[in-house]
Amino acid sequence: MVDGKIKTFGIIGGDKRQLFLAKAISDRCYEVLLGGFDKLESFGALQIASLKATISNSDAVIFPLPSVRADKSINTPFSDEKIILDDDDCRELCKKPVFVAMREKFLKAYPILKDGSVFDYSAQEEFAILNALPTAEGAIECAMQNFEGTIAGSRCLITGFGRIGKILAKLLKSLGADVTVTARKKYDFAYISALGYKSKNTEKLRSVRGYDIVFNTVPALLFDKHLLASTDRNTLIIDLASMPGGVDFEAAHKLKLDAVRALSLPGKCAPKTAGKIIETTVFNIIEEVYR
Repeated sequence: MVDGKIKTFGIIGGDKRQLFLAKAISDRCYEVLLGGFDKLESFGALQIASLKATISNSDAVIFPLPSVRADKSINTPFSDEKIILDDDDCRELCKKPVFVAMREKFLKAYPILKDGSVFDYSAQEEFAILNALPTAEGAIECAMQNFEGTIAGSRCLITGFGRIGKILAKLLKSLGADVTVTARKKYDFAYISALGYKSKNTEKLRSVRGYDIVFNTVPALLFDKHLLASTDRNTLIIDLASMPGGVDFEAAHKLKLDAVRALSLPGKCAPKTAGKIIETTVFNIIEEVYR
């Protein structure tokens, strides 16, 4: 860091999102080091380095989404090596801005970093809003792969009218689907009606009958064994909620229901867009904190 300004970013671990993130930052004329990518011989003009070189030679470090696994190792699908930060790595990271996803989980794995400047880009509102579109598009792609009919003319139920639910409903309707959305709040029911969708009360959902595809966005166990038992056997259920999810998959399997857990859709279906979203969010944080 020169004169308090970031000149070099280190990106450690991650999937294709981080590669496109690196490209987006490089296009801003910053130097970028990639750590935890030893399966790649090269990636354009970007430098692939060891973990320690990436940390020590960077002014700021960005970790992936998710940042750490259950065993404290960094999420590095492009590396055969299990990467776990040691105390020296953590002390070096405490000297510079560090950007992670799921900050509390990251700090639980590496409590020494509580003394550093650790920012959670995944907790930013703009990150969630921007990710809703690629998530919704990915959900429709998942439906197209698993549903034997067409989206046009299909009867779709979306549980939850949050960021993803709103965009998903609009996209499905534009494709000619018959869309029903569940919600809890009066103003959400008003929006649902104004936009031309049918509605149900999430809290009063006791059965799921007459739908071809169900998209769950509710981050709680909505589709438990009781609701699943009252769901048509030929209904495709796509769970978009983050872990632990909103569907009892063990019960769904026993009931012979077709249920799909669709996680990290932006990274799988639109990694370029997802990488750009991380870049935008990280630079928003930098501008706010270091202006």
